[in-house]
Amino acid sequence: MTGLLTLGEAMGIFVADGIGPLDRARGFTLGVAGAESNVAIGVARLGGAATWLGRLGPDATGALIAARMRAAGVRVLAVPDEAHTGLMIRYQRSSRFIQADYHRAGSAGSRLTPADVPRAEITAAGIVHVTGITPALSDTCRAAVFHAVEEARAAGVPVSVDVNYRGKLWSVYDAAPVLRDLVSRADVVFASPEEAALFVDPDDPADGLAKLGPAEVIVKDGARGCVALIDGERHAVPALTVTAVDTVGAGDAFVAGYLADRLAGADADRRLRTAIAAGAFAVTVPGDCEGLPDRAELGALSGGDIVR
Repeated sequence: MTGLLTLGEAMGIFVADGIGPLDRARGFTLGVAGAESNVAIGVARLGGAATWLGRLGPDATGALIAARMRAAGVRVLAVPDEAHTGLMIRYQRSSRFIQADYHRAGSAGSRLTPADVPRAEITAAGIVHVTGITPALSDTCRAAVFHAVEEARAAGVPVSVDVNYRGKLWSVYDAAPVLRDLVSRADVVFASPEEAALFVDPDDPADGLAKLGPAEVIVKDGARGCVALIDGERHAVPALTVTAVDTVGAGDAFVAGYLADRLAGADADRRLRTAIAAGAFAVTVPGDCEGLPDRAELGALSGGDIVR
């Protein structure tokens, strides 16, 4: 395999219908959530090879997650676990604010260990992608992420890190040194300006992240597009104008677009344009991974020649 390998926790997600307090919801839609699984699905939909590795419980939610990912073209390496599969409840409290409640403490996904990550899978990958979410879940998850990163570095496999700070999982005080350490070991780094500011100079987050060592730094800035430093060259790509329906998952779609084109050998400009288009497409559809596009859809959205 020369595609993406990613590891982390995938969860079931109940999304409340309508806008308002949770107790006013008319119903719920059950789906799949998780930054790493979103990226794997996004890469697969764009024609890349993608493998997701993680622990799933012996329940209907775990079975649903595995089935949905496989249906999207993702190779699933599910480590069976006796604990429950994690869940999230998401509701739109107002037209501007989306709330998410986690039910993942003690979950199967939080029990990932370094022994769950086969070295052969890492050495066969084209890129190993991790996020700053998984190290927050447990000590064993943190060890698994750093083990995968170090194994990849030793094998000469590029490492991609999405900072993805989650304040509901750990404090800035606890997170900042771990995330800085993780970024310093990466070849490719994604972060929002706010995430980068946790541990580098906020005046120039791209430069600050690049000084930690990554050759490719991409600062995702939502409706303002992105700024990147790739092999010493600065890029700025504006966002596409779309009507946003659900912004959750847009960052994962962006990462998937960039990594899919990186695996395909595209140049920096094309990687960034594909990332921008993938993120823009994702916000036009409700759900964490439901709006992840294929190549033809990206071309239709951007009016360009993204299909290849």
